[in-house]
Amino acid sequence: MAVPLQPQKDRITYEHIIMKRAIFILFTIHCSLFTALAQVNAGDSVLQHVKGNRLSVGGYGEVGYSREFYSDHVNRYSSPQNYKDDPSHGKFDIPHAVIYMGYDFGKGWTLGTEIEFEHTGTGSAIENEADEAAEWEYEQEKGGEVELEQLWINKRFSKAANLKFGHIIVPVGLNNAHHEPLNYFTVYRPEGENTILPSTWHDTGVSFWGRYGKVKYELQMVAGLNAMLFNRDKWIHHGAGSPFEFKPANQYGFAARVDYFVLPGLRMGISGYYGNSAHNTYPNDLKGAGKPYDDVKGTVAIGSVDLTLNRWNWIVRGQADYGYVGNTDKLNTIKDAKAHASNSPVKSAMIGKNAVSVGVEAGYDVFSQVEKMRRDEQKLYVFGRYEYYDSYIPAANKEMFDYTNVHRLAFGLNYYPIPQIAIKADYSLRKLKSPYNNEPSLNIGVAYEGFFL
Repeated sequence: MAVPLQPQKDRITYEHIIMKRAIFILFTIHCSLFTALAQVNAGDSVLQHVKGNRLSVGGYGEVGYSREFYSDHVNRYSSPQNYKDDPSHGKFDIPHAVIYMGYDFGKGWTLGTEIEFEHTGTGSAIENEADEAAEWEYEQEKGGEVELEQLWINKRFSKAANLKFGHIIVPVGLNNAHHEPLNYFTVYRPEGENTILPSTWHDTGVSFWGRYGKVKYELQMVAGLNAMLFNRDKWIHHGAGSPFEFKPANQYGFAARVDYFVLPGLRMGISGYYGNSAHNTYPNDLKGAGKPYDDVKGTVAIGSVDLTLNRWNWIVRGQADYGYVGNTDKLNTIKDAKAHASNSPVKSAMIGKNAVSVGVEAGYDVFSQVEKMRRDEQKLYVFGRYEYYDSYIPAANKEMFDYTNVHRLAFGLNYYPIPQIAIKADYSLRKLKSPYNNEPSLNIGVAYEGFFL
Protein backbone atom coordinates (compact mmCIF):
# COMPACT_ATOMS: atom_id res chain seq x y z
CA MET A 1 0.00 0.00 0.00
CA ALA A 2 1.46 3.36 -1.03
CA VAL A 3 2.45 6.02 1.44
CA PRO A 4 -0.41 8.45 2.30
CA LEU A 5 0.61 12.10 2.27
CA GLN A 6 -1.99 14.78 2.88
CA PRO A 7 -5.72 15.02 3.67
CA GLN A 8 -7.91 14.39 0.62
CA LYS A 9 -9.65 17.76 1.01
CA ASP A 10 -6.33 19.57 0.50
CA ARG A 11 -5.53 17.45 -2.51
CA ILE A 12 -8.87 18.14 -4.19
CA THR A 13 -8.27 21.88 -3.71
CA TYR A 14 -4.79 21.51 -5.22
CA GLU A 15 -6.08 19.52 -8.21
CA HIS A 16 -8.79 22.10 -8.90
CA ILE A 17 -6.26 24.93 -8.85
CA ILE A 18 -3.96 23.04 -11.24
CA MET A 19 -6.84 22.24 -13.58
CA LYS A 20 -8.15 25.81 -13.64
CA ARG A 21 -4.66 27.15 -14.38
CA ALA A 22 -4.12 24.59 -17.13
CA ILE A 23 -7.42 25.38 -18.82
CA PHE A 24 -6.69 29.11 -18.56
CA ILE A 25 -3.25 28.59 -20.15
CA LEU A 26 -4.70 26.58 -23.03
CA PHE A 27 -7.50 29.10 -23.51
CA THR A 28 -4.92 31.89 -23.65
CA ILE A 29 -2.88 29.97 -26.22
CA HIS A 30 -6.06 29.38 -28.27
CA CYS A 31 -6.81 33.09 -28.26
CA SER A 32 -3.26 34.27 -28.90
CA LEU A 33 -2.88 31.92 -31.86
CA PHE A 34 -6.24 32.81 -33.32
CA THR A 35 -4.61 35.26 -35.73
CA ALA A 36 -1.77 32.86 -36.60
CA LEU A 37 -1.37 30.66 -39.62
CA ALA A 38 -1.14 26.94 -39.05
CA GLN A 39 -1.23 23.30 -40.03
CA VAL A 40 -3.70 21.10 -41.85
CA ASN A 41 -5.25 18.38 -39.73
CA ALA A 42 -3.02 15.32 -39.54
CA GLY A 43 -5.47 13.27 -37.47
CA ASP A 44 -5.68 9.53 -37.65
CA SER A 45 -7.94 8.31 -40.41
CA VAL A 46 -7.00 5.97 -43.21
CA LEU A 47 -9.03 8.13 -45.58
CA GLN A 48 -6.86 11.17 -44.93
CA HIS A 49 -3.76 9.39 -46.23
CA VAL A 50 -5.14 7.82 -49.40
CA LYS A 51 -3.46 9.24 -52.53
CA GLY A 52 -6.43 8.66 -54.79
CA ASN A 53 -5.64 5.05 -55.71
CA ARG A 54 -8.44 2.52 -55.40
CA LEU A 55 -6.13 0.32 -53.33
CA SER A 56 -3.90 2.07 -50.82
CA VAL A 57 -1.32 0.51 -48.50
CA GLY A 58 0.67 2.30 -45.83
CA GLY A 59 1.49 2.42 -42.18
CA TYR A 60 3.68 3.71 -39.42
CA GLY A 61 6.08 2.34 -36.84
CA GLU A 62 8.59 3.26 -34.18
CA VAL A 63 11.58 1.68 -32.46
CA GLY A 64 12.93 2.99 -29.16
CA TYR A 65 15.68 2.49 -26.63
CA SER A 66 15.50 3.80 -23.06
CA ARG A 67 17.90 4.02 -20.14
CA GLU A 68 15.85 4.60 -17.00
CA PHE A 69 17.72 5.93 -13.96
CA TYR A 70 15.37 4.67 -11.27
CA SER A 71 14.26 1.40 -9.76
CA ASP A 72 12.13 -0.96 -11.81
CA HIS A 73 11.04 -2.88 -8.71
CA VAL A 74 7.31 -3.54 -8.48
CA ASN A 75 7.21 -2.15 -4.91
CA ARG A 76 9.03 1.12 -5.60
CA TYR A 77 5.88 3.11 -4.77
CA SER A 78 4.78 1.18 -1.70
CA SER A 79 8.25 1.39 -0.07
CA PRO A 80 10.08 4.16 -1.95
CA GLN A 81 12.87 4.53 0.63
CA ASN A 82 13.99 0.95 -0.03
CA TYR A 83 14.60 1.53 -3.74
CA LYS A 84 16.07 5.02 -3.86
CA ASP A 85 19.57 3.81 -4.77
CA ASP A 86 18.66 0.95 -7.09
CA PRO A 87 20.67 0.69 -10.34
CA SER A 88 19.44 2.01 -13.67
CA HIS A 89 18.01 -0.30 -16.30
CA GLY A 90 17.64 -0.25 -20.08
CA LYS A 91 15.18 -1.59 -22.61
CA PHE A 92 14.53 -1.80 -26.32
CA ASP A 93 10.96 -1.59 -27.52
CA ILE A 94 8.86 -1.48 -30.66
CA PRO A 95 5.78 0.29 -29.31
CA HIS A 96 3.80 0.23 -32.56
CA ALA A 97 4.12 -1.22 -36.04
CA VAL A 98 1.02 -0.60 -38.12
CA ILE A 99 -0.23 -1.64 -41.55
CA TYR A 100 -2.95 0.39 -43.24
CA MET A 101 -5.01 -0.94 -46.13
CA GLY A 102 -7.83 0.93 -47.84
CA TYR A 103 -9.99 0.30 -50.88
CA ASP A 104 -12.36 2.50 -52.85
CA PHE A 105 -15.28 0.42 -54.12
CA GLY A 106 -16.76 3.37 -55.98
CA LYS A 107 -20.09 5.21 -55.69
CA GLY A 108 -19.02 6.63 -52.34
CA TRP A 109 -18.26 3.28 -50.63
CA THR A 110 -14.79 2.81 -49.12
CA LEU A 111 -13.11 0.29 -46.84
CA GLY A 112 -10.47 1.08 -44.22
CA THR A 113 -8.39 -1.30 -42.11
CA GLU A 114 -5.55 -0.95 -39.63
CA ILE A 115 -3.64 -3.84 -38.09
CA GLU A 116 -1.29 -2.98 -35.24
CA PHE A 117 1.54 -4.96 -33.67
CA GLU A 118 2.39 -3.55 -30.23
CA HIS A 119 5.68 -4.31 -28.48
CA THR A 120 6.72 -6.89 -31.14
CA GLY A 121 3.65 -9.11 -30.97
CA THR A 122 1.83 -11.38 -28.61
CA GLY A 123 2.27 -14.57 -26.64
CA SER A 124 2.13 -15.96 -23.13
CA ALA A 125 3.93 -14.14 -20.35
CA ILE A 126 4.03 -13.75 -16.59
CA GLU A 127 3.68 -10.35 -14.92
CA ASN A 128 4.23 -8.92 -11.46
CA GLU A 129 1.43 -6.49 -10.65
CA ALA A 130 2.15 -3.56 -8.31
CA ASP A 131 -1.51 -2.89 -7.59
CA GLU A 132 -2.17 -6.60 -6.97
CA ALA A 133 0.08 -6.88 -3.86
CA ALA A 134 3.02 -7.92 -6.08
CA GLU A 135 1.40 -11.21 -7.03
CA TRP A 136 2.66 -13.13 -10.06
CA GLU A 137 0.02 -13.53 -12.74
CA TYR A 138 -0.03 -15.24 -16.10
CA GLU A 139 -1.19 -13.03 -18.95
CA GLN A 140 -2.09 -13.86 -22.53
CA GLU A 141 0.40 -11.37 -23.92
CA LYS A 142 4.15 -11.44 -24.28
CA GLY A 143 4.71 -7.80 -23.59
CA GLY A 144 2.69 -7.00 -26.66
CA GLU A 145 -0.47 -7.40 -28.68
CA VAL A 146 -1.75 -7.85 -32.19
CA GLU A 147 -4.91 -5.81 -32.68
CA LEU A 148 -7.33 -4.92 -35.42
CA GLU A 149 -7.63 -1.23 -34.64
CA GLN A 150 -9.77 -0.26 -37.61
CA LEU A 151 -12.13 -2.17 -39.89
CA TRP A 152 -14.92 -0.07 -41.31
CA ILE A 153 -17.09 0.65 -44.31
CA ASN A 154 -17.70 4.31 -45.09
CA LYS A 155 -20.50 5.75 -47.21
CA ARG A 156 -19.90 9.28 -48.47
CA PHE A 157 -23.02 11.26 -49.29
CA SER A 158 -21.16 14.55 -49.53
CA LYS A 159 -18.13 16.21 -47.98
CA ALA A 160 -20.39 17.31 -45.13
CA ALA A 161 -22.13 13.96 -44.55
CA ASN A 162 -20.54 10.52 -44.15
CA LEU A 163 -21.58 7.36 -42.31
CA LYS A 164 -18.94 4.95 -41.05
CA PHE A 165 -19.79 1.48 -39.71
CA GLY A 166 -17.45 -0.97 -38.01
CA HIS A 167 -14.41 -0.80 -35.76
CA ILE A 168 -13.34 2.82 -35.55
CA ILE A 169 -11.00 5.22 -33.75
CA VAL A 170 -12.68 7.09 -30.88
CA PRO A 171 -11.13 10.58 -31.31
CA VAL A 172 -11.32 11.80 -27.69
CA GLY A 173 -8.24 13.81 -26.74
CA LEU A 174 -5.29 14.95 -28.83
CA ASN A 175 -3.41 11.65 -28.64
CA ASN A 176 -6.26 9.49 -29.95
CA ALA A 177 -7.15 11.83 -32.80
CA HIS A 178 -3.48 12.36 -33.75
CA HIS A 179 -1.61 9.33 -32.46
CA GLU A 180 0.80 8.61 -35.31
CA PRO A 181 4.47 8.98 -34.27
CA LEU A 182 5.23 12.08 -36.33
CA ASN A 183 2.48 13.90 -34.41
CA TYR A 184 4.47 14.19 -31.16
CA PHE A 185 8.09 15.03 -30.39
CA THR A 186 8.92 12.54 -27.64
CA VAL A 187 10.21 9.05 -28.42
CA TYR A 188 7.12 7.53 -26.82
CA ARG A 189 3.56 8.80 -26.86
CA PRO A 190 2.76 11.67 -24.46
CA GLU A 191 2.35 10.08 -21.05
CA GLY A 192 -0.66 11.91 -19.65
CA GLU A 193 -3.38 10.96 -22.13
CA ASN A 194 -1.68 7.63 -22.78
CA THR A 195 -2.03 6.90 -19.05
CA ILE A 196 -5.61 7.89 -18.27
CA LEU A 197 -7.37 7.18 -21.59
CA PRO A 198 -7.48 4.13 -23.86
CA SER A 199 -4.66 4.59 -26.37
CA THR A 200 -5.24 4.12 -29.15
CA TRP A 201 -8.96 4.18 -28.29
CA HIS A 202 -10.80 2.04 -30.82
CA ASP A 203 -14.19 0.38 -30.57
CA THR A 204 -17.06 -0.97 -32.64
CA GLY A 205 -19.96 1.27 -33.54
CA VAL A 206 -21.26 3.84 -36.00
CA SER A 207 -20.02 7.33 -36.81
CA PHE A 208 -21.54 10.32 -38.55
CA TRP A 209 -18.85 12.75 -39.68
CA GLY A 210 -18.09 15.43 -42.20
CA ARG A 211 -16.57 18.81 -42.88
CA TYR A 212 -18.30 22.07 -43.60
CA GLY A 213 -16.11 25.07 -44.32
CA LYS A 214 -13.49 25.32 -41.60
CA VAL A 215 -15.22 22.88 -39.26
CA LYS A 216 -14.80 19.12 -39.14
CA TYR A 217 -17.16 17.18 -36.86
CA GLU A 218 -17.85 13.62 -35.77
CA LEU A 219 -20.48 11.97 -33.58
CA GLN A 220 -20.15 8.31 -32.58
CA MET A 221 -22.13 5.61 -30.84
CA VAL A 222 -19.87 2.77 -29.70
CA ALA A 223 -19.81 -0.17 -27.30
CA GLY A 224 -19.52 1.05 -23.71
CA LEU A 225 -16.48 0.84 -21.45
CA ASN A 226 -16.08 -1.92 -18.87
CA ALA A 227 -15.60 -0.56 -15.33
CA MET A 228 -14.23 -3.91 -14.14
CA LEU A 229 -11.09 -3.19 -16.19
CA PHE A 230 -10.49 0.30 -14.73
CA ASN A 231 -7.72 0.67 -12.15
CA ARG A 232 -5.70 3.11 -10.08
CA ASP A 233 -2.58 3.38 -12.22
CA LYS A 234 -4.33 3.73 -15.59
CA TRP A 235 -7.85 5.01 -14.71
CA ILE A 236 -10.06 3.94 -17.70
CA HIS A 237 -7.13 3.06 -20.00
CA HIS A 238 -7.96 -0.66 -20.19
CA GLY A 239 -11.73 -0.18 -20.18
CA ALA A 240 -12.20 -0.24 -23.95
CA GLY A 241 -10.61 -3.67 -24.26
CA SER A 242 -12.07 -7.09 -23.64
CA PRO A 243 -10.47 -10.24 -22.18
CA PHE A 244 -13.13 -12.30 -23.98
CA GLU A 245 -13.44 -13.40 -27.59
CA PHE A 246 -16.19 -10.80 -27.98
CA LYS A 247 -16.82 -7.28 -26.71
CA PRO A 248 -19.69 -7.00 -24.18
CA ALA A 249 -22.13 -4.30 -25.28
CA ASN A 250 -24.71 -4.20 -22.52
CA GLN A 251 -23.94 -0.47 -22.29
CA TYR A 252 -23.21 2.09 -24.98
CA GLY A 253 -21.03 5.17 -25.15
CA PHE A 254 -21.29 8.39 -27.12
CA ALA A 255 -18.28 10.34 -28.35
CA ALA A 256 -18.09 13.64 -30.18
CA ARG A 257 -15.34 15.77 -31.66
CA VAL A 258 -15.23 19.14 -33.41
CA ASP A 259 -12.11 20.60 -35.05
CA TYR A 260 -11.98 24.21 -36.20
CA PHE A 261 -9.32 25.09 -38.77
CA VAL A 262 -8.92 28.74 -37.96
CA LEU A 263 -6.36 29.52 -40.66
CA PRO A 264 -3.84 27.37 -42.56
CA GLY A 265 -1.70 25.74 -39.89
CA LEU A 266 -3.87 26.37 -36.83
CA ARG A 267 -6.35 23.75 -35.63
CA MET A 268 -8.35 23.90 -32.41
CA GLY A 269 -10.38 20.96 -31.17
CA ILE A 270 -12.86 19.96 -28.51
CA SER A 271 -13.96 16.39 -27.79
CA GLY A 272 -15.82 14.39 -25.20
CA TYR A 273 -17.31 11.06 -24.16
CA TYR A 274 -20.34 10.01 -22.10
CA GLY A 275 -21.59 6.54 -21.20
CA ASN A 276 -22.26 4.05 -18.42
CA SER A 277 -19.61 1.44 -17.60
CA ALA A 278 -21.21 -0.78 -14.95
CA HIS A 279 -22.83 -4.10 -15.96
CA ASN A 280 -20.82 -4.12 -19.18
CA THR A 281 -18.92 -7.31 -18.59
CA TYR A 282 -19.46 -11.06 -18.81
CA PRO A 283 -21.37 -12.62 -17.17
CA ASN A 284 -23.87 -9.82 -16.58
CA ASP A 285 -24.85 -11.32 -13.22
CA LEU A 286 -25.24 -8.20 -11.06
CA LYS A 287 -28.03 -6.59 -13.06
CA GLY A 288 -31.65 -7.31 -12.20
CA ALA A 289 -34.53 -6.22 -9.99
CA GLY A 290 -33.81 -6.75 -6.32
CA LYS A 291 -30.07 -7.23 -6.73
CA PRO A 292 -27.95 -4.93 -4.51
CA TYR A 293 -25.94 -3.40 -7.37
CA ASP A 294 -28.72 -3.16 -9.96
CA ASP A 295 -28.81 0.64 -9.84
CA VAL A 296 -25.04 1.16 -10.22
CA LYS A 297 -24.33 3.05 -13.46
CA GLY A 298 -20.62 3.84 -13.33
CA THR A 299 -21.17 6.86 -15.57
CA VAL A 300 -18.02 8.00 -17.39
CA ALA A 301 -17.83 11.62 -18.57
CA ILE A 302 -14.73 13.11 -20.25
CA GLY A 303 -14.06 16.55 -21.66
CA SER A 304 -11.00 17.57 -23.67
CA VAL A 305 -9.63 20.60 -25.53
CA ASP A 306 -6.56 20.61 -27.78
CA LEU A 307 -4.72 22.58 -30.43
CA THR A 308 -1.96 22.25 -33.00
CA LEU A 309 0.06 25.09 -34.53
CA ASN A 310 2.52 24.47 -37.39
CA ARG A 311 3.83 27.74 -38.75
CA TRP A 312 6.88 30.02 -38.83
CA ASN A 313 9.13 26.96 -38.33
CA TRP A 314 7.43 26.26 -35.00
CA ILE A 315 5.24 23.32 -34.02
CA VAL A 316 3.17 23.78 -30.85
CA ARG A 317 0.72 21.25 -29.45
CA GLY A 318 -1.39 21.39 -26.31
CA GLN A 319 -4.24 19.54 -24.62
CA ALA A 320 -6.22 19.40 -21.38
CA ASP A 321 -8.45 16.49 -20.33
CA TYR A 322 -10.62 15.98 -17.27
CA GLY A 323 -12.74 12.94 -16.49
CA TYR A 324 -15.26 11.59 -14.02
CA VAL A 325 -16.46 8.10 -13.03
CA GLY A 326 -19.62 7.76 -10.95
CA ASN A 327 -20.41 5.23 -8.21
CA THR A 328 -16.73 4.50 -7.56
CA ASP A 329 -17.42 3.26 -4.01
CA LYS A 330 -19.73 0.52 -5.25
CA LEU A 331 -17.59 -0.24 -8.31
CA ASN A 332 -14.55 -0.74 -6.07
CA THR A 333 -16.54 -3.11 -3.84
CA ILE A 334 -17.67 -5.13 -6.86
CA LYS A 335 -14.15 -5.23 -8.31
CA ASP A 336 -12.66 -6.42 -5.04
CA ALA A 337 -15.13 -9.31 -4.85
CA LYS A 338 -14.71 -10.36 -8.49
CA ALA A 339 -10.91 -10.10 -8.38
CA HIS A 340 -10.66 -13.04 -5.98
CA ALA A 341 -12.23 -15.52 -8.38
CA SER A 342 -9.77 -17.96 -9.93
CA ASN A 343 -8.06 -16.48 -13.04
CA SER A 344 -10.41 -13.49 -12.99
CA PRO A 345 -9.62 -10.73 -15.52
CA VAL A 346 -10.85 -8.19 -12.93
CA LYS A 347 -8.22 -6.33 -10.88
CA SER A 348 -8.92 -5.25 -7.32
CA ALA A 349 -7.04 -1.93 -7.60
CA MET A 350 -9.35 0.96 -6.75
CA ILE A 351 -10.75 3.42 -9.27
CA GLY A 352 -10.42 7.16 -8.78
CA LYS A 353 -13.48 9.36 -9.10
CA ASN A 354 -11.57 11.78 -11.35
CA ALA A 355 -8.48 11.92 -13.54
CA VAL A 356 -6.67 14.77 -15.26
CA SER A 357 -4.07 15.28 -17.97
CA VAL A 358 -2.58 18.54 -19.22
CA GLY A 359 0.29 18.82 -21.69
CA VAL A 360 2.03 21.30 -23.96
CA GLU A 361 5.05 20.94 -26.25
CA ALA A 362 6.85 23.31 -28.58
CA GLY A 363 9.65 22.74 -31.09
CA TYR A 364 11.60 25.01 -33.44
CA ASP A 365 13.18 23.87 -36.73
CA VAL A 366 16.74 25.20 -36.54
CA PHE A 367 17.50 23.90 -40.05
CA SER A 368 15.02 26.47 -41.35
CA GLN A 369 17.87 28.97 -40.93
CA VAL A 370 20.28 26.90 -43.06
CA GLU A 371 19.57 27.35 -46.76
CA LYS A 372 21.09 24.03 -47.89
CA MET A 373 19.06 22.03 -45.36
CA ARG A 374 15.91 23.98 -46.17
CA ARG A 375 16.24 23.25 -49.89
CA ASP A 376 16.82 19.57 -49.10
CA GLU A 377 13.66 19.46 -46.93
CA GLN A 378 15.64 18.35 -43.89
CA LYS A 379 14.43 19.52 -40.50
CA LEU A 380 15.87 19.55 -36.99
CA TYR A 381 13.42 20.44 -34.22
CA VAL A 382 14.69 21.40 -30.77
CA PHE A 383 11.77 20.89 -28.43
CA GLY A 384 10.54 20.96 -24.87
CA ARG A 385 7.48 19.36 -23.31
CA TYR A 386 5.67 19.73 -20.00
CA GLU A 387 2.78 17.63 -18.75
CA TYR A 388 0.87 17.08 -15.56
CA TYR A 389 -1.37 14.09 -14.99
CA ASP A 390 -3.04 12.11 -12.24
CA SER A 391 -4.80 8.81 -12.86
CA TYR A 392 -6.28 8.56 -9.36
CA ILE A 393 -8.14 11.44 -7.74
CA PRO A 394 -10.43 9.74 -5.22
CA ALA A 395 -13.62 10.96 -3.62
CA ALA A 396 -13.28 12.87 -0.34
CA ASN A 397 -12.00 10.90 2.65
CA LYS A 398 -10.87 7.95 0.54
CA GLU A 399 -7.43 6.38 0.57
CA MET A 400 -4.83 8.17 -1.54
CA PHE A 401 -1.93 6.93 -3.62
CA ASP A 402 -0.03 10.06 -4.49
CA TYR A 403 2.54 8.42 -6.75
CA THR A 404 -0.11 8.79 -9.48
CA ASN A 405 0.32 12.59 -9.27
CA VAL A 406 3.03 13.30 -11.85
CA HIS A 407 4.73 16.36 -13.32
CA ARG A 408 6.89 15.47 -16.32
CA LEU A 409 9.47 17.49 -18.24
CA ALA A 410 11.09 16.41 -21.51
CA PHE A 411 13.67 18.06 -23.78
CA GLY A 412 15.18 16.76 -26.99
CA LEU A 413 15.67 16.72 -30.76
CA ASN A 414 13.76 15.45 -33.79
CA TYR A 415 15.78 15.10 -37.02
CA TYR A 416 13.87 14.60 -40.28
CA PRO A 417 16.21 13.48 -43.10
CA ILE A 418 13.05 13.20 -45.23
CA PRO A 419 9.48 14.17 -44.35
CA GLN A 420 8.37 10.58 -43.63
CA ILE A 421 11.12 9.63 -41.15
CA ALA A 422 12.10 11.13 -37.79
CA ILE A 423 15.10 10.25 -35.61
CA LYS A 424 14.25 11.22 -32.04
CA ALA A 425 16.10 11.72 -28.76
CA ASP A 426 14.88 13.12 -25.44
CA TYR A 427 15.68 13.44 -21.77
CA SER A 428 12.63 12.95 -19.57
CA LEU A 429 12.08 13.59 -15.86
CA ARG A 430 9.01 12.46 -13.94
CA LYS A 431 8.73 14.53 -10.78
CA LEU A 432 6.80 12.78 -8.02
CA LYS A 433 5.68 14.03 -4.64
CA SER A 434 7.82 13.27 -1.60
CA PRO A 435 8.57 10.62 -0.36
CA TYR A 436 8.51 9.04 -3.84
CA ASN A 437 11.63 9.08 -5.99
CA ASN A 438 11.85 11.07 -9.22
CA GLU A 439 12.20 9.06 -12.43
CA PRO A 440 14.66 10.39 -15.04
CA SER A 441 15.35 8.63 -18.35
CA LEU A 442 17.16 8.98 -21.68
CA ASN A 443 15.34 7.83 -24.81
CA ILE A 444 16.30 7.50 -28.46
CA GLY A 445 14.22 6.20 -31.34
CA VAL A 446 13.31 6.26 -35.00
CA ALA A 447 9.81 6.54 -36.46
CA TYR A 448 8.26 6.47 -39.91
CA GLU A 449 4.86 7.22 -41.36
CA GLY A 450 3.57 7.09 -44.92
CA PHE A 451 1.61 5.46 -47.68
CA PHE A 452 3.43 3.18 -50.09
CA LEU A 453 0.64 2.59 -52.59
